[in-house]
Amino acid sequence: MAANVAANSRYAATDSRTWTTPDGQAIAYLARRFLPHPENLAGTGSHVVVAGDRLDNIAAAALGDPELWWRVADANRAMLPRELTGEPGATLRIALPEGVPGVPHV
Repeated sequence: MAANVAANSRYAATDSRTWTTPDGQAIAYLARRFLPHPENLAGTGSHVVVAGDRLDNIAAAALGDPELWWRVADANRAMLPRELTGEPGATLRIALPEGVPGVPHV
């Protein structure tokens, strides 16, 4: 787990690494985070975009935390998250983070 990263951050599960400069100074950094494949994320719901929607407000309503907006972006393969709310009527997928299995539907 990454050091000094909030538990609700998209980087919480990202490994920390250290690079040592030629003069021996250790510099900590986060490993690269790759976007997950949305089809591998367990869905929890959806949201139909209305004019004026913002990802933080959608995340607050659907996930209980506005800082989880990145989960909506990941679930919809968004490289530019602000574009997800640009078209009223679009349906956004809400999903669990990568590696968290969903509850099987019976």
